[in-house]
Formats: sequence, C-alpha cells, structure tokens
Amino acid sequence: MQLTVKRFDELSVAELHEIYRVRVSVFVVEQQCAYQEIDAADPHCWHVFLHDEDGIAAYCRVVDPGVTFPEVSIGRVLATRRRQGLGTRIVREGLRVAQERAHASVVRIEAQTYARGLYEQFGFTQVSDEFLEDGISHVIMVWRAQ
Repeated sequence: MQLTVKRFDELSVAELHEIYRVRVSVFVVEQQCAYQEIDAADPHCWHVFLHDEDGIAAYCRVVDPGVTFPEVSIGRVLATRRRQGLGTRIVREGLRVAQERAHASVVRIEAQTYARGLYEQFGFTQVSDEFLEDGISHVIMVWRAQ
C-alpha cells in the first residue's frame, strides 16, 4: 500500500478523477446524501490517500486554515476497504500532514457522529452538540498538539 500526499495542483488528472470517484461513491451514493461533494475547498487542501494496483483504499483531505474553519481541518475521511484498519491509518496520516506540512497545532473537524470514537482515539474532543449536516448527524471535534 502506497501513501501519496499532494496539493491539488500536483494531482494528475487520473488521480483527481479517482479521488472524486471514491468520494462520490461513499458520500453521495453509499450514504444516499445528495449534496455538492466537489467543492471550493479542494484547491486549498493536501490530498492524502493510500492506494495500490486496485485504486484508492483510503483518503482524506487536510484543509488549509481559513477555508472551512479558522484552524486546519481534516475532512472527507473514507476507506473503500472496510475492517482493515485503513480508516485509522488515514486519520493518522492526515494528522501527520496537518502537523508537518500545514504546521497545525490545532485541528478542527466536522465528524459524522457514528465515527466519533475513531477520532477520540487520536485525542479529538467533542466541542459541539450534535447537528444535522445534509441529513447526517455530525459533531464538531478539536485536536490539540501535546
């Protein structure tokens, strides 16, 4: 499994197509959520993905500060192959990129409520009540460097 970390303008057309394909597959089709999945934040992100000859196995994006939150954010977290630890691995890599490349000491996320436990493993704490975003329950969580 290979890890790739690229800014938007460094992605090849094929990589961008595969990223959008898996994101739409998970967030629009699988979760049955009609929303604008491809958004204006993408050009302001580090795109982090694990892949092999079968394509992208896990993905997240690390969003520059000031785009979605005042702080750096991690979003669009997904694993196309479940129950293999890839979700945990991609969150770990996203946090590493946030710290090393975006120089973040604080990371703020909108987490789907069902995934709260995953983020808590990394030290994220919930800082909001639950709310609906595109019909799916979410919470705001914050991670702070130790």
